[in-house]
Formats: sequence, structure tokens, C-alpha cells
Amino acid sequence: MKRIYYYYAAVTGFFGLFILLMAWNTVLAPSTRFPVALVLLVAVTPLLLPMQGLLHGKLKSCTWMSYVSLLYFTHGVAEAYANPAERYYALAEIALSLLLCFGAGLYVYKADKH
Repeated sequence: MKRIYYYYAAVTGFFGLFILLMAWNTVLAPSTRFPVALVLLVAVTPLLLPMQGLLHGKLKSCTWMSYVSLLYFTHGVAEAYANPAERYYALAEIALSLLLCFGAGLYVYKADKH
């Protein structure tokens, strides 16, 4: 496959994960124990740190984005196991974080080969 397809997969995973986290924590199942703003700050900020570099296709940022996506994978697995009411959101988080992880990782891998 061409390298650009991996980049598109990573960007799709990024925006899908971002939209899912925003919707999950505000509209679909907002927290009753913590303020929504605090939950969004904790949930979305790690995803936004390497965003600019990812959108510009910088290899270092794509590598970091791949690492950061594993935090969301871990969160999704824990939520899918512990919270049956929100299992489908957690499964979507798992799928999107894996798409982001493998897309960004393979984009960097293919760049290293050329």
C-alpha cells in the first residue's frame, strides 16, 4: 500500500476518536460525578498535544500520536469490561484508537523505508 493511505487512516482515526470523546462525555453519557469540562480536559488534552504535527505529516508527531493512542486503547478496554451500559462507545474507542495507532505507526515505518 502507498504511504499516504496510512496517513489517511491515522487522520481518520484521530478525528473519529476526537469526535467520539467529545460526544461521549457531553451528549451520550456525561459524567454525574465530575464536571463535564474537567472530564473533557483530562480525556481530550493528550490527543491534542501532537495534533498539529500529525496534521502536517511530521514523523516525530506521528510516532508520539501512535503512543498516545494506546492510552485510549487501554481506557476503551477497561470501560468495555467494567461498564456494560457504555460498552459500544468503548468498543468504538478501541477500534478508532487502533486505527490511529496502526495508521500513524505504518506511516512512519513506510517513510523510514524510502
